[in-house]
Amino acid sequence: MAVTRAPQPVVTTPAPLPVRARLAHPALLLTGIVLVALNMRACLAAISPMVGEIQRTFGLSATASGLITTVPVLFQGVGAPLTPRLTRRFGAERVVLGAVLVLGAGVLLRVLPSVAALYAGCVVIGVAIAVLNVSMPGLVKREFPDRAATMTGVYSTTMLVGATLAAGTSVPLEHVLGGGWRASLGAWSLLALIAAVAWLPQVLRSRQERGAAAAVAVPGKPIEGIWKSPLAWQISLFMGVSSLLVYTLVAWMPTILADHGMDRGQAGLVFAFSNLVQVAGAFLVPLMAGRMTSQRGLAVTMAALNGLGIAMLLVAPVSAAWVSATILGVAQGGSLGLGLAFIVLRTGSAAGAAQLGGMSQAIGYLVAAAGPVGAGALHQLTGGWETTLVLMLVLVLVVGAAGWGAGRNRVL
Repeated sequence: MAVTRAPQPVVTTPAPLPVRARLAHPALLLTGIVLVALNMRACLAAISPMVGEIQRTFGLSATASGLITTVPVLFQGVGAPLTPRLTRRFGAERVVLGAVLVLGAGVLLRVLPSVAALYAGCVVIGVAIAVLNVSMPGLVKREFPDRAATMTGVYSTTMLVGATLAAGTSVPLEHVLGGGWRASLGAWSLLALIAAVAWLPQVLRSRQERGAAAAVAVPGKPIEGIWKSPLAWQISLFMGVSSLLVYTLVAWMPTILADHGMDRGQAGLVFAFSNLVQVAGAFLVPLMAGRMTSQRGLAVTMAALNGLGIAMLLVAPVSAAWVSATILGVAQGGSLGLGLAFIVLRTGSAAGAAQLGGMSQAIGYLVAAAGPVGAGALHQLTGGWETTLVLMLVLVLVVGAAGWGAGRNRVL
């Protein structure tokens, strides 16, 4: 009698996940964005506690020392308009990778034993940060179209966290590494290298997508006549004048407090606390903006808080220092996050976001660069800080008016 064998089960081996799909994992993308964002303010904040030592090393004047922090801000404005062209030609992923590597090179160039190298490094750092500033909103718009405002809050918060860590650890790093200010500042090039390695999967993914004709690096058409658009100018003015207020207080707030009788150590603590509070504003305000149809009220609120904090510095600089530091921290961090959120909320494509980012940040950083220098000149001319603070209050009105226009529910 014939015996029939029972049919054997067919064992199937699941097909391996395509390389492109593995590279597109959200965790890899989020890690890359966070590490890149950590670099975008850290190398600027790290140098502030070292300016005095650098001045003594090279025998620089006070004006020349001030340029160490002003030059990167100025060249952020100069480099911003070039970025949309770079992203259209090479793809946003490769442009970000190149900018991070150039940033790391600029950090190393800045610590070479030469005054020319010091300022050249500041120029390179400013241009690299400009490219990242403009590229990131477009990437966020493309990769997270339904959560663009939320992700803007994540990376703007990370930028401020990087700045806070850098400012707080520069002096300890100097002691730990034992190489003076050069070793401390040069160490931040390692953070840029780590970010570049973490960003490589996005470059590889974009290369595969181009090969498969699945996507283009920056989808969407550029915005026609953007430089003639009132909305684009309102966003640019909101970012520019808000940044001017921030950089002016970054440069002079501890000095203002000390000149009114506060101990310099305590003035530094108040300033550091204000920077820490900025993190909360930069995270929460974009989240709120993304849930609103119109952000007019939010923009005016940020302007009003800026005005209140500055007024308290004017009227009661020492007795109300901690309160004004808290208010200014929320206003400054929130204004940064809201300005970046405007870029993704007021555009319909990644290409448009990159283009608006180029315009708004070019104007913004060129305007902001005038703040610390202008405040210092006014102080030297008048012998006090009252004129500077009153002028800043006037500029708060400009921020409020620009934010009222920028917050309209419109798309370029």
